[in-house]
Amino acid sequence: MKSSYEVVVIGGGIIGCSIAYYLAEAQMDVALFDGGQIGAKTTKAAAGMLGAHSESDGDFSLFFPFARSSQVEYIRLKDELFDLSGIDIGYRNGGILKLAFTEKEMQDLHSLLKQPTVKELCRQEVQCMEPEISDNVLGAAYIADDVNVIPTSTCEAFAKSALVLGASIFESCHVYGIEKVGSNYIVRTAKGNVQAKHVVIATGVYSNHLFQNLGISEQLSPVKGESIIVQYEKPLLQHTLFHDKSYIVPRNNGKLVIGATMIPDDWSDSISLDSVQSLIKKAKTMLPSSANWRIEGFTSGLRPTTFDGHPFIGRHPEEERILIACGHFRNGILLAPSTGKMIRDLLLNKEVNQEWIDAFRIDRRQKALI
Repeated sequence: MKSSYEVVVIGGGIIGCSIAYYLAEAQMDVALFDGGQIGAKTTKAAAGMLGAHSESDGDFSLFFPFARSSQVEYIRLKDELFDLSGIDIGYRNGGILKLAFTEKEMQDLHSLLKQPTVKELCRQEVQCMEPEISDNVLGAAYIADDVNVIPTSTCEAFAKSALVLGASIFESCHVYGIEKVGSNYIVRTAKGNVQAKHVVIATGVYSNHLFQNLGISEQLSPVKGESIIVQYEKPLLQHTLFHDKSYIVPRNNGKLVIGATMIPDDWSDSISLDSVQSLIKKAKTMLPSSANWRIEGFTSGLRPTTFDGHPFIGRHPEEERILIACGHFRNGILLAPSTGKMIRDLLLNKEVNQEWIDAFRIDRRQKALI
């Protein structure tokens, strides 16, 4: 390990690995530190949906353009990351069927259906696309562009590609604190101190101790998500099914993901029987034949959420060479490319959309009160 780097990224989930990749691609001298293994926490538990449309909840003025740019970036990344790392990120076409079971739910889809790439389907059209769909489905919004990737493979591809491009990655190396010394920062790690010109905090829900260390009053809260992993031998679904924040996601690796619970302020990684039962019940309402699926395993992760549900992406309010990239809640996989590019551009003093800077700055709550 060298004694100094141009940039130190703290956190080896998909956000941190994406940042390291884009910085290395820009030929910056970057080191990434993670207290455990790359992609082994929240990233590992994610479903991998790139739901720019389905996750926007009608907010097509701010969240959607940022998410959409990230979603489109994956079209290029899937090939570029494979060329660099040899890892297939599992990019799967097919899109999402956002289901409606009542007339009100059909009405609630209207703002989504105004998007030019979204198509309204009646019951018969949904059944034609997915013959085993529940007879209780009235219709759906079909979002062909909301595809999915395999989160762990994508994170690993970002990390390995960053390495190929010259980045350094240190696993099982906890960061204890950051101290400003002169014009640089000393990052105190389990393997010794490292000097950096810039520091990026990308430690997800586990960022609070570093926030406190850096004089940041905001905190992140966990929303635990539990999922069921199902193995299949023949294609059971061609499209992701999505209803009321629950989903069934078919992957390219022969597995389906049924998810996910939403349990606020739970810091444990345990999985309860009640949660498993609720996930199975929800899956059967969408696809009755799911009752016959063979369960391979379970997973859980802690989604990092902020006071308003939007991530913190940008500079420290008082230290412009410390940057934050945390709090992506349900959308870490989706937003990883746009987050990595935004952090890169801020570090290189390139032009960044001012609306995004204002919306994602960590001190936006205080700014709103002025």
